[in-house]
Amino acid sequence: MKTPLIVQPGDAPATGKALSDAEFHRLMAPAGPFEPAPHLAVAVSGGSDSLALCLLADGWARRRKGRVTALTVEHGLRPESPAEAKQVARWLKGRGIAHRTLPWRGRKPGSGVQAAARGARMALLADWCRRHHVLHFLSGHQLEDQAATLLLRLCAGSGGEGLAAMPLVQDLDVPGSAAVRLVRPLLGTPEQRLKAVLRDESQAWIDDPSNRDSAYARTRLAVALDQLGGEGMTAPRLARTARRLGKDRAALDIACGELLARSALPHPAGFARLDWAEWRKAPDAVSLRALIRLLASVGARPFGPRLERVERLCEELRGGYPERAATLGGCRILPYRATLLICREPGAVQGSVAVKPGQALLWDGRFRIALPRRAEFTGQCRLGKLGAQGISRLRRAMADGDAALARIPPPARPALPAFRDLDGVLAVPHLNYVRSTAQRGFRAEYYAVENPGGNVFGPPA
Repeated sequence: MKTPLIVQPGDAPATGKALSDAEFHRLMAPAGPFEPAPHLAVAVSGGSDSLALCLLADGWARRRKGRVTALTVEHGLRPESPAEAKQVARWLKGRGIAHRTLPWRGRKPGSGVQAAARGARMALLADWCRRHHVLHFLSGHQLEDQAATLLLRLCAGSGGEGLAAMPLVQDLDVPGSAAVRLVRPLLGTPEQRLKAVLRDESQAWIDDPSNRDSAYARTRLAVALDQLGGEGMTAPRLARTARRLGKDRAALDIACGELLARSALPHPAGFARLDWAEWRKAPDAVSLRALIRLLASVGARPFGPRLERVERLCEELRGGYPERAATLGGCRILPYRATLLICREPGAVQGSVAVKPGQALLWDGRFRIALPRRAEFTGQCRLGKLGAQGISRLRRAMADGDAALARIPPPARPALPAFRDLDGVLAVPHLNYVRSTAQRGFRAEYYAVENPGGNVFGPPA
C-alpha cells in the first residue's frame, strides 16, 4: 500500500480569504429547504476542495442540530488509494465527523477511466444515501471545476443544456427509493478560498497526482485556461457564463414542461404519443428539448441521443408530418393516427433475465419488475420482451386477444415486458394477461428515466 502525498497547510499557503460560515450558509440557502436536524452526506476524496466542504458542512449541520457523514469512494485505480481513504478517516475521526469508505469492486475499464470512475462513484454514493435514508449529499465541485466543465462541453459541441455545466441541485432518481438530491454549493467559490479554510483550521490534505496528468482532457484544458487568461477567458468568467446559461436552462425547463403537458401522452407500457401539430408550434429550442426528454425516457438513456442527431430529426419532423418511421436513441419515432408515436426499438431492449419469486428488479432501464412470492411456473421464470412470436401466441391464448392487444399500438407491442416459463408466456402485465387466473401480482411498473436537464436548479447568482 503506497503512502499518499500529504500537503501541510503551511506548505501551500492559500492566497485568498477563507470562505466563512456565514458565506457558506448563504450558498446553501438556495438548495433548500432542508429537513429538521438534517443528516448530510458529503463526498470526501481527501483533496482540499472536498475536505474544506466537509468542515464547512459539519459546522452548518451542527448549528441546525444535524450531522454529517463523510463518504470516501476507494476506487482502487492508484496504489495509494487505500491509504488515502484510511488517512481521511483518521482526520475526520479526530474532528468527530462520521466517515465511511465505499470500495469500488469489480473489473476496471482499460479506457475512459475517469468517466467510468465518476459513474461508479456517483452510483456508490447515491446507493449509500438510499440505504441510509439520506436525502441530500454534497459534492465539492468549485469554480475552477465549473469552468473546466464548460470548456469540455464546448469542445464536445454541446448546446445550451450542456454549456450550463453543473447545476447547484440535481435530483438523482435512485431505483427503489425516492430521489436523492446532489448539492454543489461551491460552484462559485475559487479553489484558493477553500485551501484558506483548511489553512485556518490547520488541516492537511491529500494531493492527487492524476490531477496533473496530461493524459486527461481536464488537465490539458486547465493548462490551456491559464494561457487564455490573458485574453480574458478566465475561470471566474467561464463560471459566470455557466451560471447565466443555467438560468436560461431553468426557463427552458419550465417551457418544455408546459409543452409536454399540452402535447405528450405517456403510457404505463413505456411508450408515448406526441401531438405533432401542438409540438410543432413551439419555438425550436423548446420543441427540441421536449423531444430529447421523450427519447431519453422511452429509450432508457438519461442523457438522450447525441444532440446533432436529434437536431436533424427535429428539423425533419418540423418540416412536415412524417410518412415513415425513424429510429434514434433506442426508440422508434413514427406516424400514428395524426400523432407521433415514440416507442422502444425492439432490437435495443435488454435481453431476458431470470426472476425469482419475491424478487424485485429494474429491467431494460424502464420497468420495476416484481414476481409474486407464491408464483407457480414450470422450470425457470424469465423476463424479456414479448416479441412478434409472443404476440402471435397471445392472440390464440386470450379469449379477447385482439381486444386486449388493441389497447397498445402495434409498433409498441414487441417491446412489452413478458414473463415466461417452459410452457410459454406466463404473464404480460400491460395486457392484463396471466396464464392462470389464480395467480396475480406480476408487476412491470414503468420507471421513467430522469433527464438531467429536468428537475434542476441553476447556481445562485
